[in-house]
Amino acid sequence: MNALERTALVLIIIGAINWGLIGLFQFDLVAAIFGGGLQSGAFARFIYTLVGISGLICLSILFKPNQELEEEHSYQPQS
Repeated sequence: MNALERTALVLIIIGAINWGLIGLFQFDLVAAIFGGGLQSGAFARFIYTLVGISGLICLSILFKPNQELEEEHSYQPQS
């Protein structure tokens, strides 16, 4: 997994946690930290946009062949 995919995955996780907080407690953490809600906080809207773009980037991870993923995560000790 390259740096772009890792960054996108972190943003997806942040977005998922935020949606969980919205669903469970009606609390929008991103809006609370960066001001306003989806309509009024410009920086909060920017964060929401980054999370959405990250979701699109992570689609490539979903469709990677299993062999390629296994090769990335396999540990090969050096002789």
